[in-house]
Amino acid sequence: MLVRTRFAPSPTGYMHIGGMRTALFNWLWARRNRGTFILRIDDTDQQRNMDEALGPILQAFRWLGLDWDEGPDRPGPNGPCFQSQRRHLYDAALQRLLSSGHAYRDFEPAAETQRQREAAEQQKQVYVSSRTSLQLSIDEIQQKLAAGEPCVIRLRVPREDRVVIDDHVRGRVEWDCSLMPDPVIARSDGSPLYNFATVVDDAAMEITHVIRAEEHLSNTPIQVLLHRALGNSTPEWAHIPYVAAPGSKEKISKRKIAQYRKNPQFQKLFELGDAVLSRLGVDASSDALSPVMVAYYQQVGFIPAGVLNALVRIGWSYDDQTEILSLSEMISKFSLERVIRSPAGLDPDKLISFQSHWMHQLPAEQKLEGCLQWLQRAGLIANVTDPAVQQYVASVIDLAGDRLRVYGDIFSLDEFFVADDSVQMDQKNFEKRVLKVPATAELLRQLQQQLNDTVEFTAGPLHDRLQAFLQQYSLKPGDLFPALRLCISGKAQGADLFRTLELLGRERVNSRLTRSLSQVPTGS
Repeated sequence: MLVRTRFAPSPTGYMHIGGMRTALFNWLWARRNRGTFILRIDDTDQQRNMDEALGPILQAFRWLGLDWDEGPDRPGPNGPCFQSQRRHLYDAALQRLLSSGHAYRDFEPAAETQRQREAAEQQKQVYVSSRTSLQLSIDEIQQKLAAGEPCVIRLRVPREDRVVIDDHVRGRVEWDCSLMPDPVIARSDGSPLYNFATVVDDAAMEITHVIRAEEHLSNTPIQVLLHRALGNSTPEWAHIPYVAAPGSKEKISKRKIAQYRKNPQFQKLFELGDAVLSRLGVDASSDALSPVMVAYYQQVGFIPAGVLNALVRIGWSYDDQTEILSLSEMISKFSLERVIRSPAGLDPDKLISFQSHWMHQLPAEQKLEGCLQWLQRAGLIANVTDPAVQQYVASVIDLAGDRLRVYGDIFSLDEFFVADDSVQMDQKNFEKRVLKVPATAELLRQLQQQLNDTVEFTAGPLHDRLQAFLQQYSLKPGDLFPALRLCISGKAQGADLFRTLELLGRERVNSRLTRSLSQVPTGS
């Protein structure tokens, strides 16, 4: 059997991180079995969806390197991939169901249906459809249609049956059809509803495995009955756990961003994103871009390998030890049987840890290319093709070491890219270590002169010069180095001090020391 999986998003204008995890599992299962992965677009709701809303979804797939075999720009033998272009298939299938008696036109007013539902609820009974419209003759149906009387089309549930599936994740699941109301599958004009369109498309596209979030489990009995009524082969099912918010069992939601900002486990991710996005001129406090969206990670400067590694570990594991997985390893090791049943939470700490690992594995040229793009977007460098600029940025990246987890982290080293009069000073620490300690300021003035006299302004000689200075005045590194760092970078902590001095160079070090120390009255 040739495995064929699909992911069928509605073009809502963004790619949800939970949906991306579902898509990844579908993609991996297809690739693991040398099958076909289909990207189908459920765009039947024309009032909600717009053509431009599809772009972010396709961009998310392309950024993560999850290619599709059939889908937009690759229609395949069972295309088109847009539901809005498949109406003829739905019309034909609907006519088959009506002709065979598996479906019927229901003219019962919506208010009457609702009254019956409420009455059943009050009597603590299960509501099932009254099916009064089944008593209508063909002529009566035609007369009502000719008069424009509103109706819906319902699937006639075989109440004597049971629906049983062997789910790859949930195991054996059963439904009693006698407890199921007849579901609406199409509107009066024949336009299909979700369950009906999904079944028609899955059958036409020869989908063998439906891998989707567990909230769709309730749709399964209706879809199984539709497959049976249409004479289709029923696909295999795998209902995977939804992606929960950090530290909770609740599904992660775009509507709860304000609440997530107060979540201690989410805080590190928000702080990282806020710092990067603000430098790019993006309102980080807006819900328009948040950790619930794949685009957020791309904008902040995550690399695909880290995001994919984090996604695959949400609800699935290869064994009890393996954490780090490349995409090729995911393909070779992935199985539906290792997917857990319970909700699996997004873990920001693990996400950043995976990101750090894969950033560290990235070739130096790719790190440089990524950081150059982010620096240029923030206006910190102009000419990314200048060899001198490239060499300088490469040196800063090398100095950053493990501090560079995402491309946007290069902004935390902005002291190497801003003008001397634009250095953002940590004023609280500056007051504590320099302004309120006149002796330290005077020592820095003397050190400034010695630094100017240093012949070779590189890390080695600078280390020797500073160590000699400490010995001369019987000082410890902590007595002077934090204050020196503040004066030249605006920060109390950072990368190796001696290499920082070297990269900034004699002129900028001297200029920044002069500017900083000018705030301290001489002789105070």
